[in-house]
Amino acid sequence: MLRSLLVALDDTPGAKAAQNAAFALSRRSGAAMTAAVVLDRPHTESDHEFVPLGGAAFKARRDAALAKRAQEDAALALADCAAAAAGHPYAELRLEDAPEAALLRASATHDLLMIGRDSTLGLEATEDGVAPVIERLLMDGARPLLVIPPESAPAEGPVLVGYDASIPAMATLQLFALLGLAEGAPVRVASAAGNRATALAMAEEGCAYLRQHGLDATPLAMVGDRPADLLLAEAEGLRARLLVVGSFEESGLRRLFTGSATHTLLRHARCPLFIHH
Repeated sequence: MLRSLLVALDDTPGAKAAQNAAFALSRRSGAAMTAAVVLDRPHTESDHEFVPLGGAAFKARRDAALAKRAQEDAALALADCAAAAAGHPYAELRLEDAPEAALLRASATHDLLMIGRDSTLGLEATEDGVAPVIERLLMDGARPLLVIPPESAPAEGPVLVGYDASIPAMATLQLFALLGLAEGAPVRVASAAGNRATALAMAEEGCAYLRQHGLDATPLAMVGDRPADLLLAEAEGLRARLLVVGSFEESGLRRLFTGSATHTLLRHARCPLFIHH
């Protein structure tokens, strides 16, 4: 079962949606919640940057301004979180390192990392609406992510699981079941193949595993060769409350930002996305 969750905060709409989703999940599950802000000392206080002759004073002023802004942004994010808590207990964490390294380390002591899809955490703008930090967290992190889109709103539909019988899909399915993220909701396991019989057999395999964990799982056969598009359409039609995926391509998440099915889902899913490599 879910015992602890970590949510990354900044001033983006996705981060605020992730914050609210984290409080809701913490209240329902009883899991301890930690809210983290990233100060990014390596960026705001770079000791290894080349400084031309006479530029030391300028660099010192610039670094001080960057550090002050990071502190102010963190304080605002934590103040907003405190207001949203409405008395619900949670811990605060100020991370000093760069966002990727800081969250990778902090997530090691939590079951789940929640992050807004557009959360820049002080870095550059997002690529196609997906924060660059997400790629590193998926590639190198040991914990699953729950990615929250900015427009995320509570839905009453089932959980939709995309299952292709790959190792990432199996690992993701197991974590989803063990963490108890279905929360009593019905689960539809969707698989895509060139014909319905193959897709149905694959989906039934995922259902069989989930039923061993007491989940109400039914198969959904999708016929076609574009699983991401098929899943997105099903998620919309079902008003899915959560989309669960591993990887749909042989090359997996290493093609995350080069047009892969995974990136398509990250960009376009309108419900929270539970994902693990």
